[in-house]
Amino acid sequence: MNTQNVPEMFGALVFDDRVMRARLSEDIYSSLRKTIDENTRLDDKVADAVATEMKKWAVENGATHYTHWFQPLTGITAEKHDSFITPSPDGGIIMEFSGKELIKGEPDASSFPSGGLRATFEARGYTAWDPTSYAFIKDHTLCIPTAFCSYSGDALDKKTPLLRSMQALNRQAKRVLKLFGNDVKYVRTSVGPEQEYFLVDKEMFEKRPDLVYTGRTLFGAMPPKGQELDDHYFGVIKPRVNAFMEELNEELWKLGILAKTEHNEVAPAQHELAPIFSTTNVATDNNQLTMEIMQKVARKHGMVCLLHEKPFAGVNGSGKHNNWSMATDTGANLLSPGDTPSENAQFLLMLCAVIKAVDEYQDLLRLSVATAGNDHRLGANEAPPAIISIFLGDELTAILDSIKNDTPYEGTEKVIMKLGVHSLPRFSRDTTDRNRTSPFAFTGNKFEFRSLGSANSIACCNIMLNAAVAESLQQFADRLEGAADFESELHELIKETIKAHERIIFNGNGYGEEWIEEATKVRGLSNLKTTADAMPHLLDKKNMDMLIAHKVFTESELHSRCEIMLENYCKTINIEGHTMVDMVRKNYLAAIEGYLYSLAKTTSLMKSVSANVKCNYEISTMERLSELTDSINEATKALEEKLASLVNYDNIIKTSEAMRDEILPAMENLRKYVDEAEMLTSERYWPFPSYGKLLFSVY
Repeated sequence: MNTQNVPEMFGALVFDDRVMRARLSEDIYSSLRKTIDENTRLDDKVADAVATEMKKWAVENGATHYTHWFQPLTGITAEKHDSFITPSPDGGIIMEFSGKELIKGEPDASSFPSGGLRATFEARGYTAWDPTSYAFIKDHTLCIPTAFCSYSGDALDKKTPLLRSMQALNRQAKRVLKLFGNDVKYVRTSVGPEQEYFLVDKEMFEKRPDLVYTGRTLFGAMPPKGQELDDHYFGVIKPRVNAFMEELNEELWKLGILAKTEHNEVAPAQHELAPIFSTTNVATDNNQLTMEIMQKVARKHGMVCLLHEKPFAGVNGSGKHNNWSMATDTGANLLSPGDTPSENAQFLLMLCAVIKAVDEYQDLLRLSVATAGNDHRLGANEAPPAIISIFLGDELTAILDSIKNDTPYEGTEKVIMKLGVHSLPRFSRDTTDRNRTSPFAFTGNKFEFRSLGSANSIACCNIMLNAAVAESLQQFADRLEGAADFESELHELIKETIKAHERIIFNGNGYGEEWIEEATKVRGLSNLKTTADAMPHLLDKKNMDMLIAHKVFTESELHSRCEIMLENYCKTINIEGHTMVDMVRKNYLAAIEGYLYSLAKTTSLMKSVSANVKCNYEISTMERLSELTDSINEATKALEEKLASLVNYDNIIKTSEAMRDEILPAMENLRKYVDEAEMLTSERYWPFPSYGKLLFSVY
């Protein structure tokens, strides 16, 4: 890659502000810009003008088709391609694209999850252009980011509620800022999602049915070496992976995605890519694109990109840290403490709004990251616990304590780091350390929500976070707007909020068992360990009231989301259970029997040569493997029976509880026997690539 061409390459396939400013008339550009910046209604004439120039630009860049690119409730993206061609009277064609085609599409909605929002035969759905997220070209197709709704107007996607939540936060944050004399055009949330992933050899991946069907290994004994030496983390990037990363960067940069940081992660074969912050709905679009392109580029390099949260037992799984902040149109970061945070009342109020939101709606944040895959990762001493808490660090905690107790804040003295070598520079130590065990940590001028799973859309957690903070800000604005003495009322409000919600602040070790005890029994925080535990809380009255009041969801949309997410949880585990049965019946038992036959034949031949031959190894191995085949057979039958019994449950909540309480333990029990058998069986007989080969295959 020629690094001199990077500025020219960046955004080359995006109909971004640079392109619009150059190609649209001043009036059209100004009107569109107002729609984007101030959320005003889009004029039809503007849409026609934009569509004409967008089509011309796309065709010039090799596009032959267009698609309304949307994010249904499957967790991935969807697209239906239409060509630009229109027949002309002389028998030829012309390339056309109208404002109507830009603004609205009509994909068939019948096969997308709806959670009861529509009957199966009610197939019509609509896509609506999101002008705040730039169109782009992918595989010779102009992709137009859109929202997706049903014929009745219910949101069938992740983007619509996300945009609604951003609108709610903008509305309430502006009210609060106005009280401080800051009359801004808008407040937007920004996100920078750090994406973790695994790379494995494509040929080995294709030999593992569990990886192909479920994205994770359902069986596998640990190799002699895993991540114990910590030698992979930030280690030298191997040539094969480096070539993948170089091409990935190029493809992302062409699409205007601000891919910034890349490195090896903790587990063998695990890596991370982090972008620069962008507006939340744009960041959500970009992250969906990033995951898609990662998988596409990996296959070009003979590898497969695994985005599952826990593709391998025994080593760290993959998360997606959601770095969240709020900023105004002037560029002011509302979560920046400044040089003297103890004197920055506006910052302290915004901080309190987040603290209050996270405490009151901790269940919403937990369920926003709840999936079958992420359940394996949370609380596993590699990721934050399922309990939601906030890390603030020593300085901010001390400031809040001084406000709560009405005592003077003494300040934190800057510490100069001296490393004992004269040639090395001296620098100031940060006033707080990082806490990698915290699910929700303040990291200088933003909050890092670390519970999100690697395969999740970031839309879900940001919807809940935006809405919860909007609720806090609304309550603050209602109280302060009517205050006789703003300054004294502000101080009292901050003080009351700290006292009411200090239980959510925890700066210690989130991995410790003592924290689980303290959090649940002393502080009264919720510990929703699984998706089956968490998801029903979406329909708690306080949660529904808040989300409906801020017009983020309708009541029917909330019921549909609960249904869809629990269905997805159940279907995922059901597929995993049936995959395990299939692998055992068709492969594992036959492989173990083959090795047993070989051992028996060898033992018989050896004893026929000499009666003095003891064959202790062969006999003891045969005895244990024979016991294991019986145990595997019994455990497989038990799992089959439990899977078959799922038809007896009459609603999705009961089914999800059965998955948690019956199916998952049965799967773990079966795996235990198969993994032990793997350690005793010759590699020549074992039917699938081992963990060692998978984890170290790309080197």
